[in-house]
Amino acid sequence: MAKKLQIDFVSDVVCPWCAVGLASLETALKRLDGEIAAEIHFQPFELNPDMAPEGEDRDAHLAKKYGRSKEEFAAARENIRQRAAAVGFTMNPQERIYNTRDAHRLLHWAALVDKPKQGTTQAALKHALLRAYFTDARNVADFDVLVAAAEEAGLDPKEAREVLDSNRYAEEVRLEEQAWLANGINSVPAIVVNRKYLISGGQPPEVFEAHLREMAKEAD
Repeated sequence: MAKKLQIDFVSDVVCPWCAVGLASLETALKRLDGEIAAEIHFQPFELNPDMAPEGEDRDAHLAKKYGRSKEEFAAARENIRQRAAAVGFTMNPQERIYNTRDAHRLLHWAALVDKPKQGTTQAALKHALLRAYFTDARNVADFDVLVAAAEEAGLDPKEAREVLDSNRYAEEVRLEEQAWLANGINSVPAIVVNRKYLISGGQPPEVFEAHLREMAKEAD
């Protein structure tokens, strides 16, 4: 009988290693099918909580934040692109970076819609948002883009627009983010298993596989 694990995937939709990490985690879980049954909850983390709605030029923002050269960033992006491709995720160049609070509000709403569906709708929205930003180079702070992602995930686009226009779930998202920060999550992706174990970063599938198998044993 498969061992049940709860996985909280703390991440942002403009975090490239989060896209890699999610694809790697899902690859590992496919390999562990029959051994482990995971219930994944997507938790909010904003890399740029104070960024203006129009976003910023990606390279200028990263140079200001990390102090590295364009050449260093180009090499890092190519490494991430290759890692993403290895787990089946297409990552194309994106010239701007955005605030993602509204995307997290939609994900929170999707989780509420999801309760009878065991997380499938929230997961579909998470994938749609990651593809919108990294594959299609869309503005994930734009309400039209967010509504389209919600509809792609099987959510009601009219209600998605109402959620966005009303600023619904903003306080809930803020409190969730603060709770994870208070529990020591300062970088993403952070994969928290059974609210007890932590796997950090966009690890390769075999690393996730080994950790999850060991955690399932310890949970016994």
